[in-house]
Amino acid sequence: MTGQLIPSSITGKGSGYAEGGSVLDHAFGASDAFTLGVEEEYMLLDGESFDLVQHIDTVLAAVAGHELETRINAELMQSVLEIATPVCHTAADVAGQLRQLRSYVSEVARDRGMRVGSAGTHPFSLFERQRITAKDRYRALVDQLQYIARRELIFGMHVHVAVDGPEKAIQVVNGLIAHLAELVALSASSPFWRGEATGLRSSRHMVFAAFPRSGPPPRFRDYADYAEVVGQLERTGCIADYTHIWWDIRLHPRLGTIEIRICDAVTRLDDVVAITAFCQALVKHYCERFDAGEEIPSFHRILTTENKWLAARYGLDAPVMDLQTGRRNRVPVAQAIRRTLRTIEPHARELGSDAELAGVEDILRRGSSADRQLRVFNANRDIVEVVREIASQTENVGVPVG
Repeated sequence: MTGQLIPSSITGKGSGYAEGGSVLDHAFGASDAFTLGVEEEYMLLDGESFDLVQHIDTVLAAVAGHELETRINAELMQSVLEIATPVCHTAADVAGQLRQLRSYVSEVARDRGMRVGSAGTHPFSLFERQRITAKDRYRALVDQLQYIARRELIFGMHVHVAVDGPEKAIQVVNGLIAHLAELVALSASSPFWRGEATGLRSSRHMVFAAFPRSGPPPRFRDYADYAEVVGQLERTGCIADYTHIWWDIRLHPRLGTIEIRICDAVTRLDDVVAITAFCQALVKHYCERFDAGEEIPSFHRILTTENKWLAARYGLDAPVMDLQTGRRNRVPVAQAIRRTLRTIEPHARELGSDAELAGVEDILRRGSSADRQLRVFNANRDIVEVVREIASQTENVGVPVG
């Protein structure tokens, strides 16, 4: 993983297939293992009404020439702002980078009568009122997917973790699939959609489920198996390149990373950092199991999809199937998260991210962003106040310790 996180469709680089399409070029092992990169998608909000505003061009013009310009990008809709960290070694490094980026874009927005907010959906804005960003990639996407793309008014957080080998990366992804429900529950921040309390903790997952090539990834035998599937999609023109595969977790061969894409955009900075530490330590755990020659367990897609659904519906209270132990019962997802924490805490210490990982317990104790949004709404039934609270929590980045 080198430099900024930039999709191959922007760089114009090819897919890197050798003749016959059986080998996909990659950068696994080209950088230090377990280095990190985080991408966040923010809402651009009117400073008074807290509705979405179509002002990404205003923001991009304002940041032109600034040292952080290359870290700030447009997304599908003009009311969305994406930021990307540089390569980081620890979760603390991520915290520092995101603190700087959040502070800067918040200042730029406020100076122009706007606010920024991080959550999986905007609680009341309508997708029909959003304009598509004037880029060929996005126009082509809307032309292909039509209504499915036009209604994609959702916001996510993606965590990249570098892995030092393609075969290892395949097997680590197979192991990570069992933890999808845990990641959904920890990051859930979209209980509202189109002004309505949906009864879900993560409505974003239900919206994005309509996308092709989304949801839990298939379980691949090895890297050649993966490359052959991706190659078939590319050769037949179904996709331009592998960045048009939107699985919950996917390989990013050009960066040499595993990209964990399942999380809602997370409101509080401390929670983002805690979830990042969780992802990094979990990847390290499965990498070491692979290196030790241990079998990495994987489970049928119907089972992992069911657990993901339960987490999106109930959040941290979700009664998920206990896949890891094989018991024929269900357990609270919070219990599964705590069991995972016990497993990965030694890895976090070795990575220097144990203090940041401890923030996962804070989420379990305090609740997710979705829980907080619902508490604010239930206190006064004012959905605008919910968005105001999202903006305040997003912009409150605190100060570095030490």
